[in-house]
Amino acid sequence: MKTFKLTAKTFSGLENVLASEIKKIGGKNIKPGNRVVHYEGDLEIIYKSNYFLRTALRILKEIEFFQFKDVDQFYLYCKKIKWDNIFNINQSFVINSTVSNSREFRNSMFASLKVKDAIADYYRDKTGKRPNVDTQTPDIVINVHINKNNCTISLDSSGESLHKRNYRVIQGDAPLNEVLAAGMILLSGWKGNSDFIDPMCGSGTLPIEAAFIAQNIPAGKFRKDYAFQNWPDYDEELLDKVKQPSDKRDFRYKIYASDISKSNVLNAQTNARRALVFNKIQFETTDFKDLNLDISEDAVIIINPPYGERIKSSNLDGLYAMIGERLKHQFAGCTAWILSASSASLKQIALKTSQKLKLYNGSLECNYNKYLLFSGKLSEQ
Repeated sequence: MKTFKLTAKTFSGLENVLASEIKKIGGKNIKPGNRVVHYEGDLEIIYKSNYFLRTALRILKEIEFFQFKDVDQFYLYCKKIKWDNIFNINQSFVINSTVSNSREFRNSMFASLKVKDAIADYYRDKTGKRPNVDTQTPDIVINVHINKNNCTISLDSSGESLHKRNYRVIQGDAPLNEVLAAGMILLSGWKGNSDFIDPMCGSGTLPIEAAFIAQNIPAGKFRKDYAFQNWPDYDEELLDKVKQPSDKRDFRYKIYASDISKSNVLNAQTNARRALVFNKIQFETTDFKDLNLDISEDAVIIINPPYGERIKSSNLDGLYAMIGERLKHQFAGCTAWILSASSASLKQIALKTSQKLKLYNGSLECNYNKYLLFSGKLSEQ
C-alpha cells in the first residue's frame, strides 16, 4: 500500500503525547513540530489516525510541495496539479490556508483565492466546467501552508475537527476541548490504574475522556463522518477493519466527577450517557470543600478551576486557597494536576509544584501544574 507524508495537528504542549500515540498505531518517521507532528503512513494509518488518536485535531495528507518565486509562479504550480485525480467536477471543495513570513502573500485569504482560481481554471480547460466552492459542508477540504516561499498543499482527511467526538449533547459555560482534556490526562500518566477525580467537572469532558482511556475506547467511536470518505481511493472495507472492536480493558477503579452546580452535573451525566460510560463515573453535586471520597491512595486528581476569564469568581484567590487546603488535608498520597490561566491565583494553592507545563485552553496560555500530595510537611518526608 502506498505511503504518504502525513501531518497531525494538535495544541501547543501536546506534541510529544501525540507523537507517542502515532507510534502506537504504526506511524513511521515521526517528527514533532510546533503544534504538529509529521509522520508517514499508508491509507490504513490515515484511517487509524482519525479513529484512534485522542490528541489530534486533524490529519493532513500531503499532495504537493513546491517552492515559488512570485504569485504567478505559485498559481502555475497549483494549476499543474492533477486535480481530477483528487476529486471530481461534481464534488464541492473548500480551501483553508495559513501563511507566515511571506512577502508575496500578505494574508491567507489571498493564498486561498489563488489556489481556487488555479483549480477552477484547471477544470475549465479540461471540461469547460468548474467545481463549486462550499464553505459549510464541502466534500473535499484542501489545506494550503505557506512559509516564506515554500508551499505544502494537503488534503484534510478529517473534515470536522477531531475534538468533535459526537458524544457531547450539552456543554457548560466554558467547556474543555476534548483533545485538550485527553492530553491533560495522558500528560498526567494516568492510564486507568488508580482512581480518577475531577471535583470541578463542568459538562464532564475530563471524566468521560478518562473513561475512554481507562477502557481503551477509541476516541472516534461515535464519529460518523470523515472527509476521507469522499476521496476517490476511499476503502470502506479497510475502514470497517480499522473500526473492528478493540480489546476493551477491564477497569477496576472509580472515576469521580463532582461540581458545585447541579445543572453542570446534570449536563455531565447526559453527556456520559451519550458516550456510554455513565456506569463508570460516580457523579455528585457538591462544593469541593465538602467533598469526601473513599479513594485509592494513589488516585489522580485533575482540576480545571475558573480562571476569572470566561467564568467569573468573586473570590478567585480564596477559591484556589481552598483547593490547596483540601488537596493537602484530604488527598495525601495522591497526585493532583491543576490547569489555570491565572498565575497569581495558582500561588494561592500554597503547595510545592513538582512539574510545570504550558498548555493553551483556547487562546488562553495556561500553567498545568503537578502536585505530589504528602501528609505533614514536605521536608519531613
